Amino acid sequence: MDSRVRLTRNRAAVLLALTVMVGVAACAEKPPQTARQPTADGWGAFEGSWTASGTRHTLHLGGTHQASIVKVSGSMLLGGESRIGVGFRAEVIGLSDDVQGLVGHAVWTDERGDQAFSTLKGERVGKGNRITGTFTGGTGRFEGATGEYEFQWQYVIETEEGTIQGRAIGLKGRYRLAGSAEPPRTEAARP
Repeated sequence: MDSRVRLTRNRAAVLLALTVMVGVAACAEKPPQTARQPTADGWGAFEGSWTASGTRHTLHLGGTHQASIVKVSGSMLLGGESRIGVGFRAEVIGLSDDVQGLVGHAVWTDERGDQAFSTLKGERVGKGNRITGTFTGGTGRFEGATGEYEFQWQYVIETEEGTIQGRAIGLKGRYRLAGSAEPPRTEAARP
């Protein structure tokens, strides 16, 4: 075999080997990115997205006034350097009244089965209406959790039979886990 042919084959083999190694390195599983711990005062912040589906049972109360029991669940993904977690199954049950607004409860369950509990209040459930949540504790690492979050609910699908699907717009909040530092106290403004 001619030395030029061997040299060309060797170069091709080396080039192929380098290409495969670069490809393997590029496709290698990256270690999961961990969120930074909350700030020195114990507070962490998050933002994210939540899509959910479920049911709505409506009671017509005369005229245009109606009240509905809403039960939805779905996937919640959070971001932010000090987020409370990455992914949750979020479940909500609430009472939405056209006049009184919304009251309800939420449970966020993480991949380990730890749960964060919260209460919900807001305007009636509808496009663009603001809803606020207040953490009231939880199980596992969320035991004693405090904080708050907010979002606007947007219906994507509403059927006459009561099936609903929707998403949270502008989901953001802050939290503090039990055992974290106390928040700084501010003096009340003097009159």
